Amino acid sequence: MAAAVIIDMPDTDTREVSKRLVQLRESNGVVTMGRVLTLVVCTLDSSEAEDAIDAANDASREHPCRVIVLARGDRMSPTRLDAQIRVGGDAGAAEVIVLRLQGDLVPHEASVVIPFLLPDTPVVAWWPRGAPEFPSKDSVGRLATRRITDATFAPDPQSTIKGRRHSYAPGDTDLAWSRVTYWRALLAAALDEAPFEAVESVTVSGLQEEPALDMLAGWLAARLDCPVVRRTGELKVEMHRSTVSISIARPQHGRTATLTRSGEPDQRFALARRETKDCLAEELRHLDADDIYAEALTGLEKVTYE
Repeated sequence: MAAAVIIDMPDTDTREVSKRLVQLRESNGVVTMGRVLTLVVCTLDSSEAEDAIDAANDASREHPCRVIVLARGDRMSPTRLDAQIRVGGDAGAAEVIVLRLQGDLVPHEASVVIPFLLPDTPVVAWWPRGAPEFPSKDSVGRLATRRITDATFAPDPQSTIKGRRHSYAPGDTDLAWSRVTYWRALLAAALDEAPFEAVESVTVSGLQEEPALDMLAGWLAARLDCPVVRRTGELKVEMHRSTVSISIARPQHGRTATLTRSGEPDQRFALARRETKDCLAEELRHLDADDIYAEALTGLEKVTYE
């Protein structure tokens, strides 16, 4: 692994940061060749930025990219741009540019980020927290072909994920959707066994503040076209056919799920909660519109809440 290079540039401007990137490329062999995308991470403040950088660095090992972190500070402070460049070492396969904005720069973050976008590569915008109500209309969101939000950390996760129905535009997605990828695979596999009867009803239960379960309920409602109930309680999905009932349950903080089917022995599967870095890496694998995510959002309208 190459030695880490970290350069702090306090009270600077975009021109100076760009010049320093060119110097690094010429003197240290730092290149942008092979970068497959630009990931713009919009954070609320500097304290949140480090967790987002760690997740982006892990994802970059699968998707080499330039990571631009916009850390939005106080709009009432004097106008100032503090920058940091990280390459090698813990930066993974990415080069990380951290831009801490203060004062009048905060509402103009898109103008600050444009000089650092890699030419001829897709742009992905990610809001770990504090996503705009309409990501596709946000100044940074308009630069991106893919926009990633995360309702999990919103003040009201359930209302937030329901609101994604009305703000959706092709290219939008939410990490709450990626967190149930393995659940979706297990449920689909469980239904792909005899008897091949229509599913008559579904119950999805779990923590109220877990929007991934709302997405799962919406997906099931859209795909199975049957009554789906979302409840607060133990973490479980129950599906009822005319002659067979199927359930998948897991302790809230457990790592192993139990599949129960009428008249058959229980089966156990590894099903740990997915980390943000894994969900982010999944979303970066496809940069086109996620039609199934959009379908699941539409399916939320069919879910009954109890």
